[in-house]
Amino acid sequence: MDPENLSRRDALASFLRVQREKLAPAGIGLAAGGRRRTPGLRREELAQLAGLSVTWYTWIEQGREVSVSPAALARLAAALRLDRAGRAYLFALAGKRDPDEAGAARDDPPPAILACLRAIRAPAYVLDRSWEARAWNEEAEHLFAGWLDHPAADRNLLRFIFLAPAARALIPDWEARARRVAAEFRAASSAHLDDPVILGLVAGVRRQSPEFARFWDEHFVLAREGGARTFRHPRDGFLRYEQVSLSLSFHPELTLTMLVAD
Repeated sequence: MDPENLSRRDALASFLRVQREKLAPAGIGLAAGGRRRTPGLRREELAQLAGLSVTWYTWIEQGREVSVSPAALARLAAALRLDRAGRAYLFALAGKRDPDEAGAARDDPPPAILACLRAIRAPAYVLDRSWEARAWNEEAEHLFAGWLDHPAADRNLLRFIFLAPAARALIPDWEARARRVAAEFRAASSAHLDDPVILGLVAGVRRQSPEFARFWDEHFVLAREGGARTFRHPRDGFLRYEQVSLSLSFHPELTLTMLVAD
């Protein structure tokens, strides 16, 4: 038996038990009934709320090796009244992808993130998991000529790098950067390769860019760690920055990238 899988099953069992015991029957519309041996809901009560078999749910709480579908986990999360962090933790323990993630990835960035962008004086932008630019500040709009500075421009970073002539003019070391971008996108999208949006994006760029098809087939994988980035700006000339990328707390589908003057 794989110790990691065993540990994860035990952690899932403990998490479900603790969350179940936190729920007061009266708080979810159930009669308190007679004396209860344990706090919170009984297993059969939670199973009924989630539309699950009592036996099957009991096996999960016992840490047995049973298959748990994303749909069943979603019903459990709703029945347990889990917040966003709790739901994400539940799916992570079960090793499953949350079916609600796709919708969350298309939501507008929250106002606090937009305010953060406005406060940053360096070029900064927010990408979703398909690398669509969802928000950016004035400094980024000025820097990324041909991408963020024109209302009709394609906002996807992958398509901009490989399909837009403006990218080859803006980036001095285009081939090296493009190869790196392909490797970074492969790593960043590895958890979502069954997402129709990402599948369509990769297929479309492959058809239109022989360079991307070649780089993609090399199967290089790189974390988006940042580092030195240079630009040949049409108005400002040669520019050099240090790129920093950050995942946003409670918004794992969004990434904030900043370019700090070197």
